[in-house]
Amino acid sequence: MIRSLVTGGAGFLGSHLCDRLLAEGHQVVCLDNLITGDIANISHLMGNSNFSFLNYDVTNYLFIDGKLDFIFHFASPASPIDYLKVPIQTLKVGSLGTHKALGLAKAKSARFFIASTSEVYGDPLIHPQKESYWGNVNPVGPRGVYDEAKRFSEAMTMAYHRYHRVETRIVRIFNTYGERMRISDGRAIPCFFSQAIKNEDVTVFGDGSQTRSICYVSDLIDGIYRLMMSDYDMPMNIGNPEEITMLELAKEIIQLTGSRSKIIFQDLPEDDPKVRQPDITIAKELLGWTPHVQRKEGLKRTYKYFLQKIPA
Repeated sequence: MIRSLVTGGAGFLGSHLCDRLLAEGHQVVCLDNLITGDIANISHLMGNSNFSFLNYDVTNYLFIDGKLDFIFHFASPASPIDYLKVPIQTLKVGSLGTHKALGLAKAKSARFFIASTSEVYGDPLIHPQKESYWGNVNPVGPRGVYDEAKRFSEAMTMAYHRYHRVETRIVRIFNTYGERMRISDGRAIPCFFSQAIKNEDVTVFGDGSQTRSICYVSDLIDGIYRLMMSDYDMPMNIGNPEEITMLELAKEIIQLTGSRSKIIFQDLPEDDPKVRQPDITIAKELLGWTPHVQRKEGLKRTYKYFLQKIPA
């Protein structure tokens, strides 16, 4: 049986990845120190004989007994609120954590997968963003701890690939949403839903013209799985190229929830990207991957989840 390690496996994306791997017949070792992960995300897996959980910090010495075929390194805080709360941990998990996970991959002769991010492009000067674009990142700004951690993790991954011949895969994840998002993580969709469900003012930053391209979580995980099983070892964008402004998204969520909320505007955070849209040509051509879940349907599913979590 194939055996996979998922660091950050109790997080939003990591827990969905654990589900997919188990469905594909893998044994799964989930490792998470629960700084931003939640044991509730994986509680439904605890009785599965092919699933095990370790409460552990990947930046420490890392040893997993037995064979490992695949290592998915998803451990990392991933929202602007997190960067402010745990900036050092964010940098450490992208640097030391990636180093430790790559060392384990080398020792186990396992294929290594790094969850990178569209944030490596920073506030982009080209649109949409191709993998060949090197980015426009402020290394000393408030978002720099995350952006540079991920850029370093990509560089470290390629160094292990070239020098130690470790099999590696790099995904650049664009904005993703769905069940198990943290309500209070500060990102737009949880904030908009939380405020709308409570009939509070919905907060839009700037004038709301900044764009994002949001991908439903099942589509993203499918792309990630396909990439790991491919033979492509350079960075690949995975995300939904359908672009929407934050103001339009806020209006859609207010309408979906039937909320009485009004939209208010606040100053745009420092270094907040003005545009974000993936060029997914490589994913289409090499993986045969495109997102399938329409935004209207994905938001409906996400709304049902948040209704269970947020008292109106």
